[in-house]
Amino acid sequence: MTSRGTEAIDDELTRIEGEVVRGERQLAEQEALLVALQRQNEDTSKVREELERMREQQRTREHERQRLLSLLRS
Repeated sequence: MTSRGTEAIDDELTRIEGEVVRGERQLAEQEALLVALQRQNEDTSKVREELERMREQQRTREHERQRLLSLLRS
């Protein structure tokens, strides 16, 4: 792989790692909201749906990060 190709992958990896960190923070906030609503005996269905959607997005980001790391190792 050329240094330009490696640099592009590094840049993309940096971007996706930032997204992973932000995603983890958002997941923690959503989980805290869910717990708060449960304690108040509130309806949590919409929060649960959003949490699952967010988890799926996070899995996608994590897979992309792994793909980029694999490219750098090869």
